[in-house]
Amino acid sequence: MDCDMQRSIFSDGTKITRTVVFLCDVYRHRQLTRAIEMSNATLPTRDAAVALMYEYTPSESLRKHMLGVEAAMRAYAAHHGEDVERWGLAGLMHDFDYERFPNANRSATEEHPSEGVRILRGLGYPEDVLDAIMGHAAYTGTPRTSLMARTLFAVDELTGLITATALVKPSRSVHDVEPRSVRKKMKDKAFARGVSREDVIQGAQELGVDLDQHIAFVLAALQGSAEAIGLQGTPAA
Repeated sequence: MDCDMQRSIFSDGTKITRTVVFLCDVYRHRQLTRAIEMSNATLPTRDAAVALMYEYTPSESLRKHMLGVEAAMRAYAAHHGEDVERWGLAGLMHDFDYERFPNANRSATEEHPSEGVRILRGLGYPEDVLDAIMGHAAYTGTPRTSLMARTLFAVDELTGLITATALVKPSRSVHDVEPRSVRKKMKDKAFARGVSREDVIQGAQELGVDLDQHIAFVLAALQGSAEAIGLQGTPAA
């Protein structure tokens, strides 16, 4: 159906015109829905992604980091009405190649994350997910043009900072972390030196959200997945 042609033919405001416009809108909606369904039908399953991530990542702490970033991505996807599974995959797999291809020289085209993206592309991962994974590493020079990509960049380092804040609590529980304590630790440059404060700040700016609100949102997402990421805490003696 050529809806643009039909609209030009029936443009006199009559009942038949309104009917044609309605049918065109229904047709386009169905076409869009079908495209999304076809895309999701080829989306790798979470179980397959977790298995691949575990295969490539021996470190339990890095595994937990990726699960934490996945939780934050899924929460933001739900918040924005986006595809939760798709965004979750970007978070889950963003560092899966890090230990095999650590990229000490910060190459834009070799090792992490470029090598991982090549592997995932060969497995049929969608390009928007791959672009987001490339964009989370600023040194690749990949522009973060999608909301998914900007969100992955924004939650990555912050997830690490919140995790580090939880682990110095006597309970080692993310449930005992408050947004203000994360801000306090953020100002302490001797704490969690590997976390880029600049990326945390820039990430919130790219999302166009207040930093405190961003911290609170990601913290809540991690609290909701505390057991999966190993931050449920230790029982009191």
